[in-house]
Amino acid sequence: MQIKPHRKLLVKQWLILLSVSLGLVLAAILLQFIVPLMGGATFRQVTAVLWPITFGLILIMWAIAAPIVALWIRNLAYVIEEDRITIHKGILTKIQQNIPYRAITDFMLHRSLYDRFLGIGAIRIQTAGQSQTVTGYEGQLAGLMQWDDLLQQLREKVRNLHPLAEAIAVAEPATQQVSEDRLQQILLELQSIRKMLENAVRQRGS
Repeated sequence: MQIKPHRKLLVKQWLILLSVSLGLVLAAILLQFIVPLMGGATFRQVTAVLWPITFGLILIMWAIAAPIVALWIRNLAYVIEEDRITIHKGILTKIQQNIPYRAITDFMLHRSLYDRFLGIGAIRIQTAGQSQTVTGYEGQLAGLMQWDDLLQQLREKVRNLHPLAEAIAVAEPATQQVSEDRLQQILLELQSIRKMLENAVRQRGS
């Protein structure tokens, strides 16, 4: 089964770029009032230099980032196979990331503020070696509309491949209860020994 991210994922990236642009504008407004107060330049001098730089940075950012993001999402695809998840990505260099179910420990649903606003979600794939990655997870299926059904299907596939882990998880509470009972018995025996020693000391003293 092949899944393509929804086009709202591209809208999300545009919203992120727009937020960064607004942040640059707000920073420029603050500098426009702070720099003259520090002396060395008038309000008009700051305005004449600051705003061309700000708008230039915004234009450069959009000119570089917008096409790259569009191409990245266009080439992004997820293939749900019987034994693995394959993520196809890349622009000039095509990358095929294979994540076998036997290496997966769990899936985590992630929805940022932009995701909730647009009605999309992302499923992050967690593996035993994810601590070695920069992001903290092995892979991500972003830009999903029907994430609930897919999340249940993926967890079911992993659950079928790890029956032993489930058996251990079920057995853990029982084992913990047995350990607590043994500790209680040992404590009672120690208390009995303590009483016997106290009685022996008292008899010698008398």
